[in-house]
Amino acid sequence: MPKTPIFDEVNSQFRVHLESEHYAVVKFVEKDGIYAITSTKVPEELQGKGYGKVMMEAVLADIETRGMKVEPICSYVVHYFSRNPQWAHLKA
Repeated sequence: MPKTPIFDEVNSQFRVHLESEHYAVVKFVEKDGIYAITSTKVPEELQGKGYGKVMMEAVLADIETRGMKVEPICSYVVHYFSRNPQWAHLKA
């Protein structure tokens, strides 16, 4: 079950709760119905545990329900889209 991210419009970011007090952060620039994702961050102590996928699944599902598209700028997001064609319909 994907997690529901916290949409922080003021700071142009999504936060995804991972475990205890740790959150992944996805930063974006919103323009004309497109979220250009500029950076993603999983806390260092949680890297290598598959949380990048957890973060992306949560954020992409949320963006989809908002009826928005994604412009992958962050290299991780570009890589994620290339490996997960099921999300290709969200690419701007």
